[in-house]
Amino acid sequence: MDVRGTVAPGFEPVADAFVRNFEQRGERGAAVAVYRHGRKVVDLWAGTRDVDGVEPWAVDTVQIVRSAGKGIAAAVPLLLHQRGQVDLDAPVSTYWPEFKTNGKERVLVRDLLAHRAGVPALDTPLTPAEAADGVSGPAAVAAQRPQWEPGTDHGYHAQTYSWLIGELVRRATGRTIGRWIAEEIARPLGLDFWFGLPADEAHRIGRIGPVEPPATGTASGALRVRAKRSVVEAYRDPDSLTRRAFGAIDPFPDENDPAYRAAELPASGGIATARGLARCYAAMIGPVDGHRRLFAPATLTLARTEESAGPDRVLVVNTRFGLGYMLHGPAAPLLGPGSFGHPGRGGSLGFADPESGIALGYVTNGLQKGVTADPRAQALVRAVRSAL
Repeated sequence: MDVRGTVAPGFEPVADAFVRNFEQRGERGAAVAVYRHGRKVVDLWAGTRDVDGVEPWAVDTVQIVRSAGKGIAAAVPLLLHQRGQVDLDAPVSTYWPEFKTNGKERVLVRDLLAHRAGVPALDTPLTPAEAADGVSGPAAVAAQRPQWEPGTDHGYHAQTYSWLIGELVRRATGRTIGRWIAEEIARPLGLDFWFGLPADEAHRIGRIGPVEPPATGTASGALRVRAKRSVVEAYRDPDSLTRRAFGAIDPFPDENDPAYRAAELPASGGIATARGLARCYAAMIGPVDGHRRLFAPATLTLARTEESAGPDRVLVVNTRFGLGYMLHGPAAPLLGPGSFGHPGRGGSLGFADPESGIALGYVTNGLQKGVTADPRAQALVRAVRSAL
């Protein structure tokens, strides 16, 4: 395996785990980056740029990271709160009056971030074109009747998170979330991260696609218990809230379509390098290369203080969320109890652990089954833990 990049002394276990992902866990093309206390200590890439191709993964290859982008999107309302522009305890309708229909009058901004708004699914799914047009999605979630009384329970807003968070940011700032991140986070920090891939960067992106994990060794790093029958049934039942939440866009979009890549979809359409994810999380918890940290201490506390916990109405397992971030736990194992971040369905992962100063980004083009605890990502997390 031709692995490119650099590893700082002491972090060799991460390189070893990265190689084993190709040898034992079905990896096709991937990259991993790790920062510690604002300094890059791992930056590796290998395999092919396209899941179904032969061209090598390059130093600047980017990929769709699916829900791993949710953690970057969540930083925007938190930073707006930090600047006094958004009140987390205000009703969403304060900024977005049309949202207060059908029993959503008391939905708070913090409910959107903690997956407590009650609108993870749509009665009428959107087409891929509607999902991407910037108008149909916000209108649909504004009109949607909640699945439960908002604020009383939680369920993963797999796709509707795009329009909930995106429209909140647009109403509060006058800018789309993609533009806000580009101007306020990505450019100042030098990040390879976008919601809405610019045309002049399109040559860098690889093709993603599903891959089957090897027949042996697939349990390594996955959830420690066999999926419950109720979980399996929820994903199979077309009428379940689980299927409806993940199917809020129907038919499922072609994620390799340039039009989809150019759309600003914070729930599922983030595009990044591994170092872009890692560097952003590093900046959330501390200074990076002379840049001031993104999150003030109080904002960091908000990000990783538990807001939702227990049975998730959509994922049908116990999940834990802070404000916009998954927290360490059996469903989404991170580095330790204080870690916060977000996985992407199929493999990708970004998170930070303030106690150790670690920030990690992992990007892959081979999407394996699973939502929150990919075996390849978990192998890398365990390797980082062993290096500390």
